[in-house]
Amino acid sequence: MERLWAPWRLEYIKSADDDPACVFCAALEGADEEKLVVHRGAGAFVLLNKFPYASGHFMVAPMRHLGEFATVSDDELVEIHRLAGSGMRALSAVYAPQAHNLGWNLGRVAGAGVVDHVHLHVVPRWAGDTNFMPVLADVKVLPEHLVETRRKLVEAWPE
Repeated sequence: MERLWAPWRLEYIKSADDDPACVFCAALEGADEEKLVVHRGAGAFVLLNKFPYASGHFMVAPMRHLGEFATVSDDELVEIHRLAGSGMRALSAVYAPQAHNLGWNLGRVAGAGVVDHVHLHVVPRWAGDTNFMPVLADVKVLPEHLVETRRKLVEAWPE
């Protein structure tokens, strides 16, 4: 069995409850570039993950502050999944990942770093995209600044 280790996420997990503000709601209030918002839809939006598992890791969330999956409307769910698909097309155009992981982490025990605003993770994957740095050095190497990743995805976003 292979294991995926992400020790760099410990920094986020340790501080996830320190800020009472919702990172998703706060992102909607700021400038898109500053807050790493890639795309805004009618009822959902796309945001780069500041603590990514891989370059290009983004999240799709409803604009409404919803902590329970069951409270997300059908229209919001459809839009969230459509935006995930659009984001994967943008990732493919810019970075050509070989695969993607998509997931809803609902609740702290399920791995959610933000438990009070549901969101879908989209993580691009490449063969060999894990290496010794996170395991041995507690360092995650990201080859590109998040602002540049955001710019490229915005430019490649399908109409």
